[in-house]
Amino acid sequence: MKVFVAGSKFINRLDKPAIDQLESIIANENDILVGDCIGFDTAVQEFCAERHYDRVTIYASDGRARNNIGNFAVKGVPVRSNIHPADYYKQKDISMATDADCGFMVWDGKSRGTKNNIDMLMKMKKPVLVFIPSMN
Repeated sequence: MKVFVAGSKFINRLDKPAIDQLESIIANENDILVGDCIGFDTAVQEFCAERHYDRVTIYASDGRARNNIGNFAVKGVPVRSNIHPADYYKQKDISMATDADCGFMVWDGKSRGTKNNIDMLMKMKKPVLVFIPSMN
């Protein structure tokens, strides 16, 4: 199973429930599809690298990963050169949602990108687990 894992760039650490869910994903040998942004994406990359879990694919706009902590496989997502800057990174999210069987989102209640990912997966009728971390 391919799991689209994402969260806010303002979430820099993984709470226990998020760790438990990621450990379950790994224990079931699911493929993790994750972005290349700072914050939650890099926290997930670091988590997987520390566990030597290599069933991780980093999705990167135009194939240039901004962050790839575990030297994971990179899937380049083509982006038109005339695209609006706000939509540049959204293309990789669309690709991850399309490729995924389900999603695991850690949402801070503010991130529009994470909310868009939740909505996108739901519109595609794919199950999505949403975790809202404690903010203390």
